[in-house]
Amino acid sequence: MEQKSIFSVISPIMVGPSSSHTAGAVRLGLMARNIYKNSFKKVNFVLYNSFATTGFGHGTDKGLLAGVLGYSVDDALIKDIFDNIGNSVEYSYQYAHDISRHPNSVDITFDDKMTISGDSVGAGEIRINSIDGFSVCIDGSYDTLLLMYKDRPGMISTVSEIIQKQKVNIASLHCDRSSKGGVASMYIALDIPLGEDTVDKVKKIEDVFFVTNIRKLK
Repeated sequence: MEQKSIFSVISPIMVGPSSSHTAGAVRLGLMARNIYKNSFKKVNFVLYNSFATTGFGHGTDKGLLAGVLGYSVDDALIKDIFDNIGNSVEYSYQYAHDISRHPNSVDITFDDKMTISGDSVGAGEIRINSIDGFSVCIDGSYDTLLLMYKDRPGMISTVSEIIQKQKVNIASLHCDRSSKGGVASMYIALDIPLGEDTVDKVKKIEDVFFVTNIRKLK
């Protein structure tokens, strides 16, 4: 039986009028923060479709910024986020329409280094669907290991063996690649989080150049 998030049953307690435009925006920002992990000086948001046309009035802009800065969905400080953060981070917004994208969709770019794309799918739930152009499907319901590497035979088994030795069960595993032998990505949903020592072992695998241990959203 598929486990459902509490957000799919009742809307979350939140600051703002819309669960998809406000709570979903905060959670998208939080998940992007969990993926990028590094401190950042600049963040750009491209809001699409309904996010672009009605998001300002619903506080989507504030929610996204609050999320990447680590605020929780129910934090009362979100409504004054622009005043609260001062000049601690440079932020900007762009607005676009693309019928191929979800109505509540956003691209979040940190320091011009990594772009994370996701959707707010309703009742506060979210889905990350792209990281630097690689297809993913991360909704925050599982601890997830994400890595990027040079595509070659044996990578899946090497990573899986490291995880198996820690007696951590893999819930799902997905891969994508730019081309045969090109840049590839792998994300692995886990029943329990990996320890940092295990993550370090994955980082040391030959041809792996990016690894992040993504904690599930609460």
